[in-house]
Formats: sequence, structure tokens, C-alpha cells
Amino acid sequence: MSLRVGSPVAGRVVALSAVPDPVFSQAMVGPGVAVEPVRSRSDVVSPVDGTVVTLHPHAFVVATADGAAVLVHLGIDTVKRKGDGFELHVVKGEEVRAGQRIVTWDPAEVEAAGFAPICPVIALDASADVLGDVALDVDVAANDALFDWSR
Repeated sequence: MSLRVGSPVAGRVVALSAVPDPVFSQAMVGPGVAVEPVRSRSDVVSPVDGTVVTLHPHAFVVATADGAAVLVHLGIDTVKRKGDGFELHVVKGEEVRAGQRIVTWDPAEVEAAGFAPICPVIALDASADVLGDVALDVDVAANDALFDWSR
């Protein structure tokens, strides 16, 4: 079985190694890709159908019915903003659909505040060899496919 993981934001897909944070760039939390977001106020959408199991203004995890969990992190070190500039549209425990709005933010504003707005999208508790059809160095719209996760 394969799980399609969609982009939470519009932008340019880059390798995790491009993320200016060793936890992500060295895939310590799991494999995936990152999206360099378009610099305008926009909605961040769920990458998969599932349940919001972790929810912070700057990051969230959606777990599918069969237990696949995808982490979306909005910018690097943005936890230091304490939610400033992020507007949540769901609550923890809510069922969501791929492409459904989770957060609204402004990557340009995040960048102006001194933070890298890049968005890692991570397959938690997975190994790199289970990701296929990985989009790299391409422009995507929100909810376009980033990779397939063989389950």
C-alpha cells in the first residue's frame, strides 16, 4: 500500500539537506523533503487524510488511520515566536482531509523576523527506502504530491 503525501504549502521542493537545522537536514526525525514556501500570506494544508495528533502554531502531525504520521514544520526555530504570526484553524484530535486548511501564516513575515521559513515535511518512524516518487527541485502548489510512502 502506498500513501500519497501532499505539499502543505506552495513553493519549491528541496532536499532535506538544504534545511538549516541538523535535526532535519540529517533526517534524524525521519526522511522526507522540504518546501521553500512562496513568500506571501497563505494557508498551510494537511498533507494526508487523518487525525491531528500534535498541534502547535508552528508545527503539526497528522496520523493516518493505519498509523502513518507526517510532521509538517513551518520554518526553523519558529517555536521561539510563541505562536505569533500563526493562525490555527483546527484543534488537536480533529479529523482532517488532505488539502484541508490547518494554519494560516506569512513566510515573508517569518523571514523578516529572522527565521528561515523553509518547511520540512517528514515521514515519522520511517526509513528513507520506503519513500518513492519524490518530488525534488520542482515548484508545487499546496496539496501537490511530494512523495509516496510505501506502507
